[in-house]
Amino acid sequence: MSDKPATPLLDTIGSPADLKALKRDELIELANELRAEVIDAVSVTGGHLGAGLGVVELTVALHHIFDTPNDRIIFDVGHQAYPHKVLTGRRNRIRTLRQKDGLSGFTKRGESEYDPFGAGHSSTSISAGLGMAVGSDLKGEKRNVVAVIGDGAISAGMAYEAMNNAGAMDARLIVILNDNDMSIAPPTGAMSAYLAKLVSGPAYRGLRDAAKQFVDSVMPPFIKDKARKTEEYARGFWTGGTLFEELGFYYVGPIDGHNLDHLLPVLRNVRDAETGPILIHVVTQKGKGYAPAEESADKYHGVSKFNVITGAQAKAPSNAPSYTSVFADSLIAEAQKDEAIVAITAAMPGGTGIDKFSKHFPERSFDVGIAEQHAVTFAAGLATEGLKPFCTIYSTFLQRAYDQVVHDVAIQKLPVRFPIDRAGYVGADGPTHAGSFDITYLATLPSMVVMAAGDEAELRHMVATAAAYDDGPIAFRYPRGEGVGVEMPEAGVPLTIGKGRVLKEGTTIALLSLGTRLAECMAAAETLGTYGFSTTVADARFAKPLDEELLARLAREHAVLITVEEGAIGGFGSHVATRMAQLGLLDNGLKFRPLLMPDRYIEQAGQGDMYAQAGLDRSGIVATALTALGDETNAAQVLRAAGREIV
Repeated sequence: MSDKPATPLLDTIGSPADLKALKRDELIELANELRAEVIDAVSVTGGHLGAGLGVVELTVALHHIFDTPNDRIIFDVGHQAYPHKVLTGRRNRIRTLRQKDGLSGFTKRGESEYDPFGAGHSSTSISAGLGMAVGSDLKGEKRNVVAVIGDGAISAGMAYEAMNNAGAMDARLIVILNDNDMSIAPPTGAMSAYLAKLVSGPAYRGLRDAAKQFVDSVMPPFIKDKARKTEEYARGFWTGGTLFEELGFYYVGPIDGHNLDHLLPVLRNVRDAETGPILIHVVTQKGKGYAPAEESADKYHGVSKFNVITGAQAKAPSNAPSYTSVFADSLIAEAQKDEAIVAITAAMPGGTGIDKFSKHFPERSFDVGIAEQHAVTFAAGLATEGLKPFCTIYSTFLQRAYDQVVHDVAIQKLPVRFPIDRAGYVGADGPTHAGSFDITYLATLPSMVVMAAGDEAELRHMVATAAAYDDGPIAFRYPRGEGVGVEMPEAGVPLTIGKGRVLKEGTTIALLSLGTRLAECMAAAETLGTYGFSTTVADARFAKPLDEELLARLAREHAVLITVEEGAIGGFGSHVATRMAQLGLLDNGLKFRPLLMPDRYIEQAGQGDMYAQAGLDRSGIVATALTALGDETNAAQVLRAAGREIV
């Protein structure tokens, strides 16, 4: 943390309207103060730093030129919107970013009228912007719609589908490509800026339109087509925009995204243009203006709290390895024994641990970019050739490829392995990144095996299980964060498919856990013992296929059976209830209670707090068991002691 920086000009900004009267030099100073404010705020809260620092000048220019919130500005992905939040009336809360009851780390419609679209996932801005532009036209309302999309986000197929549609419709839409990594075409100083200003201005566009009308009126079709292609080629030769021109966009750029002398006239020109879709290519630097971020390999994409002076990030001490690192190390160990194993990630090598794998096996590692649909079908193709693909994607992002999981993998019963990181609640990133639905959407598929690791040692065994399994697709899920500190096996051992394990024997209550709520179940069993109730704790390991022998035993020997999972309705508990009903295991008075994520989105907070809100901690499990046994008085007391009321 640091002393709060002096920001005299920023202190006068209550809303974007206050930027309208500022002169060029004042806007430059405002950008400098805004950058200092963002750095200081994120040093307190942690969060996404590099992307926001890269768009400071662009954000200032956009709010100076456009009439927000009537004009719509969509940031894609929303983690680059911290400067935007500061300028749009949320500065007094900026140090609550990603905290419980604080500001979201992404744009959020319910948070501000200046956030026209929520963007926790990437590559959505052009589609949404096109919808807004067309909607405004249909209602007879005049406004500009601006989609600010990063070079990584624009690599996804959805962005190109949207551009193709926008170009075909000749819709009034402005897309700003924030090129901070790919360097599609680097700006070439004054000449590049001059050309961008020239081709975005009314004189050039007017001359172009007049020439087009002349050609249309007097030239035969084949000449008109050649003339159009010649003009676009010439402009594309200077700017590198041929691809976007072919999609129907009028291309401007590249320009220096940190130079307001370049940004302001171009934005003003496109704001006033009466034309179809326009793409402005700006080149920026992630982490701009903060040396530790500029020098970092990942440009300080996501950071914990840090020291502003040194850039050193605070790391909480841990006695256990992270689940992600256990997965990576286990996969490396399996790949050393089996040359058929390959790893795939969709633009998250560091987050998934595939970066570690790629250091050992670069030729067997594939980062396909923000393209989850392609990643899954690419893995399916590899599987047809006898390879063993581990398609490693966060739970929340795998949702984007569900059709491919169904049609290209499951129906064909191809042995694609799906390591699913960030299962369950993830903390500060909130509901957009929570791994809530994967058990539900995968366990419903015929031929799919679904596992969930109860601890880090189990995860190692599940990697080995997936490597050995060739009868169809198999998935295993594990959470963000550190393990529980169990003793780790030297090597993973394949599990028997569809078989769970019993960790603690009891007689009255059975807790059947799927996933890392297992430790909370063990703690709950201890507490229930103080009330005189003997409790069995079992780790299901598999959501599909279910261990029917274990289910029958638990139902036969206990008065209460409670399933506990880190997933939404329709998942493990639903499958258990259905199968038990089919087998007649609910006919003899067994009290069955499923504990799962509630039917609502839980906003960002600490992971432990989010699970407590969901009733998936020790207190929630104990209260559920006591209530099932008719002891509502003690159940209410347990929850009150934990600061919650019984529902």
